[in-house]
This record gives sequence, C-alpha cells and structure tokens, in this order.
Amino acid sequence: MLELLRKIIGQPPAPPVERPVVRLSTTPSRTPSFDSRLIDVLKQDHADLVDLFQQIGLCAEQRRYAEVAPMLLAFKTRLESHLIAENVRFYNYVERSLDGDEENYALMRSFRREMNGIARGVVDFVKAYQQHPLDDDSRQAFLRDYRQIGGLLTQRIEREESSLYPLYQPI
Repeated sequence: MLELLRKIIGQPPAPPVERPVVRLSTTPSRTPSFDSRLIDVLKQDHADLVDLFQQIGLCAEQRRYAEVAPMLLAFKTRLESHLIAENVRFYNYVERSLDGDEENYALMRSFRREMNGIARGVVDFVKAYQQHPLDDDSRQAFLRDYRQIGGLLTQRIEREESSLYPLYQPI
C-alpha cells in the first residue's frame, strides 16, 4: 500500500526492511522461591491488622469519630498490601509446590477465593464509612458492620494460620 502511494507521489521505493528474528524463550517463567521468613511476616501482618482493627472499634465505641476514617483507610491499605504479598509470594509458590496434590490444591484455591470475597467486603465497608463519615446517627450500624467484618477476619486468620500456612514448605 505504501509502495503504491510512493509511486503516485513520485518518491523512490523504500529500502527493504530487515525484520528481526523473534525467538520464543523456552526458559520457564520466573517462579517465586521459598522464603523461610515469609510465614512469620504474614503472621505479623495479621497481628498488626487485628490491632489496628481493634483500635478502630475502640474509637467508634468511644465516639472518637474523627479518628475512624483515617484508621479505616490505613487498615484497608495494610490489608491490600498483605493480600498482594500473599497472592504473589505465598499462593503462587504453594500452587506450584502442590502440583499433583489435588486435595491440598483444592483447599488452597478455596482459601484464595474466600479471601477475595472477604477483601471485597472489607473494601466496601471502608468505602461506605469514608463516603458517609461516622457520627452518632450511624454509630450503631457501623458497630454492627464492624463486628460482622471482624468476625469474618478473625475466623479467616485462624484458619489461614492453622490450615493453609503449613502448606508452605520448601520443595
């Protein structure tokens, strides 16, 4: 098409372009490696998240409403950071290490899906109370939602640490 246009406007043909040879790598993609400190780091994240969550509840109960919104944002940010670390460093490694172990692989996938649902619930909770700041009128609804989210997180953390984290082993 461009050659025809060049002829029409009187330009000489373009020199032939040498196309580079594209070679597909046969090297496997980079996979996460075992980190003997990872589980301790993830458990410390859990402790920090629980502590911050408890502080949020205490502020709400004591009607220290101005402190709640920034703490909710900090909680959401820390939770998202924790989930990224789990997804990239923990789940990807365990998924690879469980190749052929259908039962534990299914358990791990189930945990991953469940946590994604809980994370969505937490994000929705945080957004709701950032858009409509906490006050005396919304306090009871907030505390009800807070307790529900807290119950889910507590259950999840306990199950994760007792059933899921032991699957993280060197291969």
